[in-house]
Amino acid sequence: MRAELDAVDDRTEQVVLPKSDLRKALNYVRNHWTELTRYLDDAELPLDNNDCEQLMREVSIGRKNWLFAGSLAGGERNAGFLSLVSSAHRNDLDVWAYVDDVLKRLLAGETSYEPMLPWNWAQDHPESIRNYRQDERSDREIRKRDKRQRRRANQKRQAKLKRQ
Repeated sequence: MRAELDAVDDRTEQVVLPKSDLRKALNYVRNHWTELTRYLDDAELPLDNNDCEQLMREVSIGRKNWLFAGSLAGGERNAGFLSLVSSAHRNDLDVWAYVDDVLKRLLAGETSYEPMLPWNWAQDHPESIRNYRQDERSDREIRKRDKRQRRRANQKRQAKLKRQ
């Protein structure tokens, strides 16, 4: 793909204006090539950031509710708290139990933060893992895969009918 990108760039250098949308897109891909291909180095990395986007949606929905946090420091505390809650939610934890325990430990003066990370905390508190969330996610993935297979089978059928 990189060779094709460079070839397109060489072919269109005299034709495509520097401020055109195509030139901006080509420059973006070239400038972010390392980040765009990062998932090739590690099979565990997702191809997209939809999960993060969904979590950020919660923040944007409540933005008007949090418009007046009282002060800049209040806004920063609110952002930290939302990060804590989102981390618990993302790791399928009982949010109340996680936040309650972490805040109590922080207020008690604990400075070892590693055990308070959601994935480490979950190992010490298996009763607070919401297994039904994992089941929901796997069910959603199965439905998505089945829908994709039906769509592809339908496309193949349509293509076969067109050829006949």
